[in-house]
Amino acid sequence: MSFRSLEEIVKRSEDLQKAFWEVILEDDIDERMVTSEESRYKMEQLYLTMKNADAAYDKNLKSASKLVGGDGEKMNRALKEGKVLSGPFIGEVIAKALKMGESNACMKKIVAAPTAGSCGVIPAVLITYEEQNEISVERMVEAMYVASGIGEVIAARAFLAGAAGGCQAEIGSASAMAAGALAYLNGGDSESIVHAAAMSLKNLLGLVCDTVGGLVEVPCVKRNVVGAVNAIASADMAVAGIRSQIPPDEVIDAMRDVGEALPRTLRETGEGGLAATPTGVDIMNRIME
Repeated sequence: MSFRSLEEIVKRSEDLQKAFWEVILEDDIDERMVTSEESRYKMEQLYLTMKNADAAYDKNLKSASKLVGGDGEKMNRALKEGKVLSGPFIGEVIAKALKMGESNACMKKIVAAPTAGSCGVIPAVLITYEEQNEISVERMVEAMYVASGIGEVIAARAFLAGAAGGCQAEIGSASAMAAGALAYLNGGDSESIVHAAAMSLKNLLGLVCDTVGGLVEVPCVKRNVVGAVNAIASADMAVAGIRSQIPPDEVIDAMRDVGEALPRTLRETGEGGLAATPTGVDIMNRIME
């Protein structure tokens, strides 16, 4: 990708009078030397794979550790029974985020967006938005380009892996990508898109990667929910005209600096945070038996 900052993408969008997603599409065409149709087809397949993964959720599956499985169905049941305070949209987003994270832990087919551990955030918000607003797949593909552009800049300026920068790099990045995509779908311009991403990412600065038992299950699956709901709030603020006082690219740089400052025990080693609690240690010992 030729862009190393969100500011560059916004400027290109404004200079050419093109949408944010179009700028990313054209960059992909140039970088991979493909046609517009080939690029869009690949992105559509990624989105449809997310939808298929959601549809293929198995409420009866448990992960090998028995730590994960069935919570997505519990959330669905609570929705049907009217027990969810957050309403039908956010409630469905929560359910889908749980289901995708559980499917990953149960070795089902998912899309790493941007990582396997954060695979539930983007599909949870996008699929729910499509279903509840009857949006065309073509427009959802455009939102996927928006998300990918944000993700590529984060990867270029910082990192996406929990082992490198903590969970802020995984769930935080996924949340920023989803927030930008939602801002676009809800009528936001390029500035709204990048500020949605910035607010989403800075809300999760410092989030550690403390996988219990060294598995991408606890607390990862439920953090997908936090990332998804955070994305919705950030997109709503951005579309309302609220802006991050810290420029979006500086927020990404701050995430990198915070990640580099985190001790190794809080970067996917399973040695700190929740993993180091008495229960976390007991789980590790059980898994290792």
